[in-house]
Amino acid sequence: MHTAAELRTKLRTIDHRGYPAYKELKGQYGFGTYILSIDHVQGDPFAAPSRLSVIVSGEQAGFPADYYDTKEKRITLQDHLTRLFGRWVSGGSFQAKGSGKSGLLAVSRCGQQVLERTAVRVEKGGVTLRFEAGFPANGRTINAGELEKMLFSILPECVKKSLFYANIDKERLHRAICLCEDQQAIRKSLGEKGLCAFIADGSVLPRESGVSEKPMKGAVPFRSPESLRVVLQTPHRGKIAGMGIPKGITLFVGGGYHGKSTILQALQNGVYNHIAEDGREFVITDDTAFKLRAEDGRSIAGVDISPFIRNLPNKKDTVHFSTEDASGSTSQAANLMEAVESESGLLLIDEDTSATNFMVRDKLMAQVIAAGEEPITPFIDRVRALYDSLGVSSVIVAGSSGSFFDAADTVIQMKEYIPIDITAKAKQAAKDYGLNGGGKNADVFPEFNRKRCPQPDTALKKESRLKIRTSGTSELSLNRETVELRYLEQLKDQEQTAALAYLLKYAELKLMDGRKDLASIGAMLDRMLDRNGLESLFEHGDVSAQLARPRRQEILACINRYRRLKI
Repeated sequence: MHTAAELRTKLRTIDHRGYPAYKELKGQYGFGTYILSIDHVQGDPFAAPSRLSVIVSGEQAGFPADYYDTKEKRITLQDHLTRLFGRWVSGGSFQAKGSGKSGLLAVSRCGQQVLERTAVRVEKGGVTLRFEAGFPANGRTINAGELEKMLFSILPECVKKSLFYANIDKERLHRAICLCEDQQAIRKSLGEKGLCAFIADGSVLPRESGVSEKPMKGAVPFRSPESLRVVLQTPHRGKIAGMGIPKGITLFVGGGYHGKSTILQALQNGVYNHIAEDGREFVITDDTAFKLRAEDGRSIAGVDISPFIRNLPNKKDTVHFSTEDASGSTSQAANLMEAVESESGLLLIDEDTSATNFMVRDKLMAQVIAAGEEPITPFIDRVRALYDSLGVSSVIVAGSSGSFFDAADTVIQMKEYIPIDITAKAKQAAKDYGLNGGGKNADVFPEFNRKRCPQPDTALKKESRLKIRTSGTSELSLNRETVELRYLEQLKDQEQTAALAYLLKYAELKLMDGRKDLASIGAMLDRMLDRNGLESLFEHGDVSAQLARPRRQEILACINRYRRLKI
């Protein structure tokens, strides 16, 4: 390792040379209380910024051991430090001048969710911070004086004020750790209490706007109906009351604009912990929950959709169903079976984004079209068996159809953003109308093919360099093959999309061999990330500074949408 003085000398040596001379700086330099590592140097001032990292030993950082003694607390600490460094470094960005990205200093921008990221890694108390910097130039000529200002004046202040326990707001960090422990206590209580979700009284569910995740000012606070109110114990806030959504089948109904979709969006985001003052801190959902919807046009590779669709007129195999252009019903059937494959214990469904012929088949249609002439067994006829046989609960939002009244265990009306338990009323209405049991007699889910073993892509393995591109949370590409992700509504951060690209690449090159099934591959990736983090995706140590961890459900959903996937 070199000294900071040696780095200063190198900078002055290469000043006014051509931009490629910056590559001579790559390496590690001791700055007393921390190590500065220059990991990757950009090719020119207009290219993607250089990647740097700061390494602080556990002894120097000084964070209490009980702030990182569980995975969840460690992630919360990492998230807090990322936000703190981000606030300080934003004021120093572009203070150094030059062409292109000269003077840029940037770290991951965190949203309302608390996500595991490569930006900060805490291990045995030591802190590794990864960030980006635009090395300054005039045209394509090195301006070493400006980089010296960045690395010796601006950066040390940001590091000092954000990565050392002695220098930060200790009470604010303590509150973040306590919030995490309370959230995890509730998450643990879900299974113990037979719940699939919990929404605390006083939660603020509506968001500021369609493009903002911040809470809406003046929104109606959530209030549980008495019949569904539960009280959960937390280590720091004590008892917290709210609505417990029991496992099984829950139906949300009500008029338009009364809050049905808002509550479903809150539940689908409840798979993540949220920061303080988000309004949804104590909206806690089974963290395997999957938002199920139709997805016209997606590719499907060898999925057994026969529990829902069989005996197609064209004789197409639905036990190993494959298509390059799925319909609404076949895509939703495949999405559901893939969710089961990813070990999701809860399906979240909005009738507005579902294929009607997949969801229900009313009495009049059943009288006109004989059962043998209809290849689709609707979801309503399998929803009970999904829970009874496979343990998969369902939360369904319906605004125009009462078909699920009889099948549901719990029916909740949303009225002006307030939930009202109308289970008894809905059951009586269903009985008076003559609904036929909503699939309750079909209490055994049909056997289905559980082992889909992807074949290795030999052409991909021959490529010397695989290119990865991403576009927000909507799509990624691996070696020019685009994967559409826009309908994976629980992806919350573009850094999760970037991580999915690397995970897809790793799975293709390292795990897919025609023998391992996709469920096993998903489990293997999860174990690897639990053990070594997202850093384990990079063999040579040049870790991307901007990745966030996705769930197993999104990892397998991404693999399933890769059009070169062969089963």
